[in-house]
Amino acid sequence: MSSFQTFDDPAGGNNHPQRLSDLRATLRDQDLAGFIVPRADAHQGEYVADADARLAWLTGFTGSAGFAIVTTDRAGVFIDGRYRVQVRSQIDAAHFTPVPWPETRPSDWLREALPKGGRVGFDPWLHTRKEIEGMERALEGSNIGLIAIDQNPVDAVWPDRPAAPVGHARIHPAEWAGETAADKRARLAAELKATGQAAAFMSLPDSISWLLNIRGSDVPKNPIVQSFAVLSDHGDLALFADPAKFDEATRAHLGNQVTILPPEALSAALTDLEGPVRLDPATAPEAAFRILEAAGTDIARGPDPAILPKARKNDPELSGMRKAHHQDGIAMVRLLSWLDRQRPGTLSEIDVVRQLEQFRREQGITDISFDTIMGAGPNGAIVHYRVSQATNRPIADGDLLLIDSGGQYDCGTTDITRTVPIGTVNKDAIGPYTAVLRGMIALSQARFPKGVTGGHLDALARQHLWAQGLDFDHGTGHGVGAALCVHEGPIRVSRASDIALEEGMILSNEPGYYREGAFGIRIENLIAVEPARSEPNRNMLGFSTLTLCPIDRRLIDTSVLSTADREWLDGYHAQVRVALSGDLDDTDRAWLETATQPLT
Repeated sequence: MSSFQTFDDPAGGNNHPQRLSDLRATLRDQDLAGFIVPRADAHQGEYVADADARLAWLTGFTGSAGFAIVTTDRAGVFIDGRYRVQVRSQIDAAHFTPVPWPETRPSDWLREALPKGGRVGFDPWLHTRKEIEGMERALEGSNIGLIAIDQNPVDAVWPDRPAAPVGHARIHPAEWAGETAADKRARLAAELKATGQAAAFMSLPDSISWLLNIRGSDVPKNPIVQSFAVLSDHGDLALFADPAKFDEATRAHLGNQVTILPPEALSAALTDLEGPVRLDPATAPEAAFRILEAAGTDIARGPDPAILPKARKNDPELSGMRKAHHQDGIAMVRLLSWLDRQRPGTLSEIDVVRQLEQFRREQGITDISFDTIMGAGPNGAIVHYRVSQATNRPIADGDLLLIDSGGQYDCGTTDITRTVPIGTVNKDAIGPYTAVLRGMIALSQARFPKGVTGGHLDALARQHLWAQGLDFDHGTGHGVGAALCVHEGPIRVSRASDIALEEGMILSNEPGYYREGAFGIRIENLIAVEPARSEPNRNMLGFSTLTLCPIDRRLIDTSVLSTADREWLDGYHAQVRVALSGDLDDTDRAWLETATQPLT
């Protein structure tokens, strides 16, 4: 049976220096001093279709965030803390230079690279208005101009660029959606009308898929229909997507108020709109703003109208997520039980990925929710490591194995990380592992008033690491979709987050620690925001944990745990044992019984 995950070179060969040379020749022909190559596509998604993987094709870097800036004599690959190790293993250091970002702003890099100024091109469909405005402000006085280019020069030198995907669209079951698409459209349209806006332009496919109760297969791991949409204040919607994606049943589901138009009709349709039209400067392409501005249409800046309603899961969506986590918990317990029965040194990372996928298939998975991170020993220190045939490592005695994975089920989406010792316990890992665990427990137990953001809570997960002079270079948590994208905006647990948490929102809780060249540690559960007990007239919130899987106890220094830490972990393990035992065979049930015993 074929695997959901492939293990070949995701960057498409190793002739990146020649591709860079070809791009520079095209820039000279267009009188450009530089060009910006983002990771994003026109929808600003984390995962992109093969046709939109320009950054990976050009540079070899395959991370889910970052960008490159190419000038006549420099090529910087901008990456955040998650990818500092990975980028060095993927790019050709003789031609590309890693640039720490956001510590180094692209405007500062450009000022140094182009001291006399120059024209720097960008594709306006691949950048948001917010991004371009911020860079223009930062470049004021530099004599560097940002130039919107009609034809992307990377595409011009990509001879075998794949075709755009035409994945089949399907209906998302009403039992898991909890609200009809017509009611959703009416609800969002009423909001537009109340604010005096005639329409909203939508560019996020997960927002559109949620709004229309459809799912798709255009992008691996993310069950979205790649599309744009214009929602009117009457509830009518123009959907710009390849008509071949929709069969008769899906068209009937969409109904007469939804008109399907080909993507190439979008520009003309935007030109014909009467305002005010809402556009989200944080998500909508710069090109959409330019088209409306050229037509003289009144633009109302505002958030994507679906982005917060989508984040607030209703009861059926929450039920679907709980069901998905039950199914996924069975697969994970079977994997960890099987792993403990194998002799150290007999498995590779790819072997374990394939076994986990098989267990998930038997639980009804439709896809994985992202490429499984299976990092043994030093590979675990690469935060978003992706195993390939070239990097596949035998799992040796004494290794820590970091397993970060998830599944897409019809009813929900999962994302879980467990770190397990293989054979002999690495004593150096016990201190940081315990600190990571205590931070995860602290966030799980948090109680807070309405209005609190993930930025307020982030320190709870880091406090015990900070006490040891340690930290991690990624956010503590991200939003998660309900049978949608595993990374869902706009909520997160991060120092940069300013979105208030609300009932029904689902986030990951995943502190970690990474020692380059040695090991990585991360423990992750998904948590849902729910009302919490409070005194009268106070509206307090807290979290319930959705994930069902034991947390390995072999690396815990129990002497430093508080009473609250112990009670939480023992209570969680009791919950897992009760929930899953009846769905396991005798061997796995016995393993679970042992793995969930109270701490001594």
